[in-house]
Amino acid sequence: MIVKNEEKYLSRCLESVCNKVDQIIIIDTGSTDNTMEIAKKYTNEIYHFTWVNDFAAARNESIKYATSDYILILDADEYLDPTADLQREISSAFDYYFIRIINEMSYGRTLKHTAIRLFANHKKLVYHNRLHEHLNVMDDNNDYKGTSGELIVYHTGYINEVIQDKDKKQRNLPLMLDEVKENPTGYNLFNMGKTYMWLEEHEKAIPYFQKAYSLSKNLIIIPEIIVSLCSCLKELHRYEEGLQILKDAIPLYPQETDMRFVQGCLYMESGYTKDAIMAFEKCLELGDQGITVTEGNGSYIARFKMAEIYEGEFQLTKSYDQIIQAFQTKKSFAPALIKYFELVSKANISSEEVYQNVNMVYNVSSITELQLLLDSLYNVRHPLLNKFLKTYKGVNVQSFVLATAAEYDKDYEQAKELWLKVSLNESYRSDVILLAFILRDIELYNLVVPLFNLSNKEAKTLKGIILNEPVNKIVLNSAIEEIILSIITKLIVLQEFDLFEQLTKVLLSSNNTAIKCRLCEILISYGFMEVAIDMLAQCFKEEPNNISVLRLLGDCCLRVGYLEDAQLFYSELLNLNSDYSTYERCYDLYEKCQDVQGMKVIKGEIKKYFPLAEWIRGFNVL
Repeated sequence: MIVKNEEKYLSRCLESVCNKVDQIIIIDTGSTDNTMEIAKKYTNEIYHFTWVNDFAAARNESIKYATSDYILILDADEYLDPTADLQREISSAFDYYFIRIINEMSYGRTLKHTAIRLFANHKKLVYHNRLHEHLNVMDDNNDYKGTSGELIVYHTGYINEVIQDKDKKQRNLPLMLDEVKENPTGYNLFNMGKTYMWLEEHEKAIPYFQKAYSLSKNLIIIPEIIVSLCSCLKELHRYEEGLQILKDAIPLYPQETDMRFVQGCLYMESGYTKDAIMAFEKCLELGDQGITVTEGNGSYIARFKMAEIYEGEFQLTKSYDQIIQAFQTKKSFAPALIKYFELVSKANISSEEVYQNVNMVYNVSSITELQLLLDSLYNVRHPLLNKFLKTYKGVNVQSFVLATAAEYDKDYEQAKELWLKVSLNESYRSDVILLAFILRDIELYNLVVPLFNLSNKEAKTLKGIILNEPVNKIVLNSAIEEIILSIITKLIVLQEFDLFEQLTKVLLSSNNTAIKCRLCEILISYGFMEVAIDMLAQCFKEEPNNISVLRLLGDCCLRVGYLEDAQLFYSELLNLNSDYSTYERCYDLYEKCQDVQGMKVIKGEIKKYFPLAEWIRGFNVL
């Protein structure tokens, strides 16, 4: 081992191996915490090494003290599976073994990959590379033999808070730049790209991945290079480039789930809805498999993505079915539980029915699960938060959570009393301004308005709206509109429809069509299609060539069955904005109308203009 300031994890690591190995060697590179005191409980072989910005140098320093026939390498934030049998592992007498590493991530997820961690001593196996150090098993001068082992090592370094603790962003970049400059191998170029990807500098990462690919044709990392490259392209919204790469790569690597998953994400974000669904369904068919395996991409996360797609198409029943299967597969996956509560709110399912369903399908069985449930309810601001807090009275929660729970349970006076005792910050401002509007309360307004950083004129306008004061003319700007839109959304959840109507009239007085479209999207998502159609129809009169208005009007009319109107709006949309998503909308319309000729025409257009659309290939409309 090489260590530095690892008091938090070192004991767990050493405890996992102390009865399985003959020798424990620890190289310390400058610890200032209790790392050394912990290490001394397990071994006397502790050596100090001056850090020279070179992980390979430190690794090689550690293995030079080894006297046994085989060497196992671990980091402090790793630990060996309790069932590991090292003697059985090395009985096959290979020179090195690929060990399965299971990286524990947030929300209980894992990322699985393999790495050489067990290898023969006294055979001139040494480490290379300052960062992402690796053994010289590919050395042309030695005929080393390796195999896949059965050992499992768990790694906690991918959990969000651990990543932040280690501050890897600052450490990795200069080391990798030096390494790539001196030794521009495919492996080093790949890790340079990963370093920039880690820093969210995707533009800089791309050329390194491209160069790494050309130099790594025979290496096991090729699928991960492709996935990383396409992920960067996705972040830069260069969807077609990523999809073209995957169109060529997937037939070569058909069992790589992560590759299919990235393809689904690219399709999803670029509006290729049908292809996105197909890609995620393929992920489910494959399951979690591949050279590198991100847990959930072949199961619950693929379902989560499909739920998002169906929700975006206002197909709440399909979205609900997927999300139920997602969090039943992975109970600890918080985004799925949050999405569940968002969907039941949008579907207007009663709190009592939701309460019964949660107890049936989630069934809290531990403090951790209860905390996740309460966090999800708080995140969504669901009215059931208060009921669950009362059900589990022994749970210690912060005052702002109690205030929020009371507010969304419509106990407004109690909520005010609690909020007045809370030290407010921006995290709670939307809740407090909502309550100020509901109660028309000047005390709450004065308490929260400084958190919005408004000008005096903006604050005066907002005050008039919140307190319902008579104003000659309300002049809205984007800052005020955003606040109003937030309040309106929450009023729908609270079913405060009289107040909702009052505030909607204020927002509709705006000249900002974009904010009106966002209001209509919210209304549509909560099932108020007819109300949205009326608002959009007025927008259409004012701006008949507005693409967002045409798209939303067409979508609403299609969902409620006004098919002739939908055809009118989609046809106009096609004239103004002939992107792929418009063609898919038209196809859905003709399919619902059972217009075979229309379907054939659109199918031909898609084949002609959008070669990346795969669902249409081989699909017969007859």
